[in-house]
Amino acid sequence: MANRTVKEAKNVHGTNPQYLIEKIIRSRIYDSKYWKEQCFALTAELLVDKAMELRFVGGVYGGNIKPTQFLCLTLKMLQIQPEKDIVVEFIKNEEFKYVRALGAFYLRLTGAALDCYKYLEPLYIDNRKLRRQNRAGQFEIVYMDEYIDELLRNDRVCDIILPRIQKRSILEENNEIEPKVSVLDEDLDDELPSDEEKAPDDRDSNRPKENSSSAVRRPRRARSNSRSRSRDRDRRAGQGNNARSRDYYDELEEYDRQRNRVRHRDNQNDDYERRQTTSGRQDRERERQDRDRVRERDRYGERDRRDRERERERDRGGRHEQRDRDSRGDRDRRRY
Repeated sequence: MANRTVKEAKNVHGTNPQYLIEKIIRSRIYDSKYWKEQCFALTAELLVDKAMELRFVGGVYGGNIKPTQFLCLTLKMLQIQPEKDIVVEFIKNEEFKYVRALGAFYLRLTGAALDCYKYLEPLYIDNRKLRRQNRAGQFEIVYMDEYIDELLRNDRVCDIILPRIQKRSILEENNEIEPKVSVLDEDLDDELPSDEEKAPDDRDSNRPKENSSSAVRRPRRARSNSRSRSRDRDRRAGQGNNARSRDYYDELEEYDRQRNRVRHRDNQNDDYERRQTTSGRQDRERERQDRDRVRERDRYGERDRRDRERERERDRGGRHEQRDRDSRGDRDRRRY
């Protein structure tokens, strides 16, 4: 019962107002401690006090998707659906900036395009700082005008998908809203000079041009002499530059030769070291094989020696048994 929308509420954008928030986030809000303890049985009047206690804005954070207090109060406003005058007072509140941010977010979710542009665009002059909690649970600074611009331009703010609204240019073409006047245009108009101020300036600027042109036409010979001198300087400089360029290219060739020699020497050293390492490996492998052979030989030799000793013992045992039998037979014959 506590999570149902009030009976007097109207559908917003053709659906239940609470359905403007995704089901997963909505269920997380219902299970949160702040919703159960602080948002239970809230009315429009008591909601103002809770909004004044806000200290940051944000959506969800953490690995298990915990909702912020800002998002819980937004869902509560969608549930009780306060009157439009109350929402406008939230937006016009200049003392508590988070109350203004909450009202602007609710109006962007439920309001029409004309109302959004009408009540949110004047907030561009608000340059106060807001603390916003990101998905990792860390706080970041965002300005109020930047926050309002995100509400009017972005598709997702505070992890909530915003309803689509008509673009301002379309509304201006249909004469449903007045064209937007930027504050910067007035500053530019003040800085640009008027036509009356431009006229005397143009006259004054034309006079020195005439004088300068007449003064420039007179010394023709001096200019020709200066041109010839400059040409001679360029030729000399060109010859010097050619010589320098030749020396430079010679140095580059010599540097390439030395570098190739060093590389060839390094390659030879690497080949020698590689051969030494391979020969060392081969020697170690041969020694290991020889040791294995000696071990195998010793092992088989020891086995053969043991087998021979066993055979000898068997032969000795057989001889003693034969002697005992012979001795017993002799004794029996003597008795009988």
